[in-house]
Amino acid sequence: MAVAFTPPRLIGHRGAKALAPENTLASIRAARESGVTWIEIDAKLAGDGVPVLMHDATLDRTTDRSGPVTALTSSELASVDAGRGEGVPTLAQCLALCRDLGLGLDLEIKPDPGTGSKTARAVLAVLTEEGWGPEDDILITSFSRNALRVARDAAPDYRRGFLIDAWHADWRAAAVELDVVAVIPWTRQIDGPEQIAAIFDGGWSALCYTVNDPARARELYAWGVAGIVTDDPPALRGL
Repeated sequence: MAVAFTPPRLIGHRGAKALAPENTLASIRAARESGVTWIEIDAKLAGDGVPVLMHDATLDRTTDRSGPVTALTSSELASVDAGRGEGVPTLAQCLALCRDLGLGLDLEIKPDPGTGSKTARAVLAVLTEEGWGPEDDILITSFSRNALRVARDAAPDYRRGFLIDAWHADWRAAAVELDVVAVIPWTRQIDGPEQIAAIFDGGWSALCYTVNDPARARELYAWGVAGIVTDDPPALRGL
């Protein structure tokens, strides 16, 4: 069983996306400088099977290259310009920097279609190699149920969070089956406090992504959301 989880009130999204290029080491540093104590990042597999920090399946939106992320090895991705001269870092580099900066980590397993189990296994292997464990400030999250099943079965003591972008009819059953400690809906899917109450009623913590407007953040906190993922930590600090 996963250890108890008290959600951080504010989590920097992809580091701090509004302050530096997303999912880069610079973004992680910017998040820490902004005052947050936790960040969220996306981990997917490069062409050599090494987990790297990348949200999209292709390089087009966030780098000076185009095509699938899997077309390049992790070493090749290090030399891609992901903004302001930043390369695409490996998950191992992220973990080392988070350790140095004292940051907790919302680690999203972000597999390409059909690779949820493989990506989860690779991510768990890197955590072990880098000396991270369930006792650290880490929450493993995913939209991929297969990824969360692997995490549940292979490393049950890690805290897990179930990301949802819509209120599917079986979301409660899935959260129970996946044995998560948190359910994390998209802000646009939250219309009122009753949805947050439904999460609490299941025994889960309620987090929410991605919120950048202070008025919306205040509303969600008032409804009982315990933690908010934001691109712009300074905009929401102190709420």
